[in-house]
Amino acid sequence: MPSQKPHYRHLRDKWIARHRELQGTLWSKHKDSLGWLGNKSKQLAIGSSLGGLLIFGLPQIQPVSTSNSLTFNEQIAQDIDKSVFLISDLYNVLPKEVRHLTFDEEQKISDIIFRSFSIKATAVLNGKRLNRSYGLIGLEQHLARFPGDNMRSHFDTQEEAKKFWSSGMASGLGAWGYFASSKDKLSEKDKLREKYYIAVQTFLAPGFNENFAKFRDFFKYRKMLVVNPNNGKAVIAVIGDAGPAEFTGKHLGGSPEVMHYLERVDGSLKGPVIYFFIDDPSDTIPLGPIALS
Repeated sequence: MPSQKPHYRHLRDKWIARHRELQGTLWSKHKDSLGWLGNKSKQLAIGSSLGGLLIFGLPQIQPVSTSNSLTFNEQIAQDIDKSVFLISDLYNVLPKEVRHLTFDEEQKISDIIFRSFSIKATAVLNGKRLNRSYGLIGLEQHLARFPGDNMRSHFDTQEEAKKFWSSGMASGLGAWGYFASSKDKLSEKDKLREKYYIAVQTFLAPGFNENFAKFRDFFKYRKMLVVNPNNGKAVIAVIGDAGPAEFTGKHLGGSPEVMHYLERVDGSLKGPVIYFFIDDPSDTIPLGPIALS
């Protein structure tokens, strides 16, 4: 039997681990639906198929009903295929070490992104680029959104507070200051910008020092697509801060919510991601996790 490639071994181990977690979640949330499948011989085959597919580590499982069970399982298979193809395509293009990408590599990745997410994302936009488009991301803290914002006022729900409180709040402001001038003027867009922000090394961008004001305005809340090439998860974020410093060994940082969704919280809190500009002058692409098209 031929030896398995490293990325397939990585996927196998990841899927097996998530299978155990998802199996318990599935039975606790949808015991009645799965019990119905077990009592119907005709539907049992579909239920068995569903159980086999769990090894692929699907992010969410919806209840199965008599009217949509077949469509549901077909959709699961399609989602798995999309994820596997994206991971495999990126693996075949990305270098084995985390380094600067070549122009050809960036073009190929841009094509993969468009094919996978139906959005245009590029390493260069309006003649401007960052110092790199593939690098190690690290965990950042929450940013104050308005004067007086603190950890007690920062979350809309107890669930969010429980999940992200431990990351704490940065002692200083983001590169663009507060997201809103006061709590009363804090909009939903402001909340999302802080929630899904990344810090990038704007100060290392080619031409930054020579054209400070122009580059500062260009980078402010600029939308970017951030992709974890190891699991295919992606999020639409904005540039909300500058950093990290070069001596950290990291090339960009992600908010606690960004890092959590990308699953870059395995203990090291650091891992490679692709980050490309999104050309969205009409502001039609929402911030947050983006699904495969």
